[in-house]
Amino acid sequence: MMVVVSTSGYFVSVIGPYLSDAQNNDAKILKHLFAHDKEEIVNWVKDGDVFVVDRGFRDSVDFLSDIGIKTEMPAFLKKGQKQLDTEQSNTSRLVTKVRWVVESANARLKFWKYFDRVLPNTLIPFVGEDISIAAALCNKYLPALSTEKDNDEAIGCKMLHLSRLNNDLQIRVERDNLDKIRGHWQKIDAADINFPAMTEEEIRGLAIGVYQVGLAKSYVQEHFNENSEFEVMVNQLDPNLICAKLQSRHISSKSYLLWIVFDEIQVTSWYCRCRTGSRVVGMCAHIASVLWYLAYARHLSQPFAHITDWTQHMQDAKDLPQPEEIDDSDSSDDGCVEE
Repeated sequence: MMVVVSTSGYFVSVIGPYLSDAQNNDAKILKHLFAHDKEEIVNWVKDGDVFVVDRGFRDSVDFLSDIGIKTEMPAFLKKGQKQLDTEQSNTSRLVTKVRWVVESANARLKFWKYFDRVLPNTLIPFVGEDISIAAALCNKYLPALSTEKDNDEAIGCKMLHLSRLNNDLQIRVERDNLDKIRGHWQKIDAADINFPAMTEEEIRGLAIGVYQVGLAKSYVQEHFNENSEFEVMVNQLDPNLICAKLQSRHISSKSYLLWIVFDEIQVTSWYCRCRTGSRVVGMCAHIASVLWYLAYARHLSQPFAHITDWTQHMQDAKDLPQPEEIDDSDSSDDGCVEE
């Protein structure tokens, strides 16, 4: 199915179903819509409109440009590239700040158990109309996913301004080899750092969103060591520069170094080695997690507790007894019994 929604989450059109093969990817389906003028799409799309799409539509960017439609899409890593540069990360954040309503709108359709499972082939002739009915019910009875707020324009101007900036801390890390000079770092518990306190609302303001801050609790729980300490490293030459290594949420064998600079009253810069960690329009979830704990969670009246290791109540199949060693000196080579 191809679903088109507005920036408020309103379902504009539901078209399909389409085959699921290499000839029916997102880009080719979009071209098919315009070529056959599905639902008179050519008439209700005007010159200068902006399509906010995901990376699956990258092969249709030139096509849309030719018919006067501007395309905004998150950047993607090129071959051999491990991290988006600051400009790419910033631009991608501008896109995802708008595009989140698409995923949330699709999630609304799965409120119906009918769509929250694999459907049998016998329903293929009807599934397009069924989803259209569900989308219409969402439009009629559910509130808009995104509504205009008083500070929307201010947030937009802030994000556009930040998107033009470089990540000065990244430049410093790479210039001074801060990821390699181990002697300049001292590992300490976060309780001993004089880090500025912040409210969750202030942290969301720095992150320019709620998603990254929402992931903070799970990241923080995983970062506690066996002694219930939240370890970070402080630069001995600059006590207002800290470093931490956080576990990747997607790859168990991977972790990312991050750096944060602060003063007595605020956090001034940040940089992480993850894919989008170079951006200054908001921050990645790794940085937001460390910031959330140091500036907020550790100051709660009921201290934030580390996660319980429930695996201690489970058995591990790889835990096998060591084979018993046999001393050859206790046996006779010729099989004879010593008398």
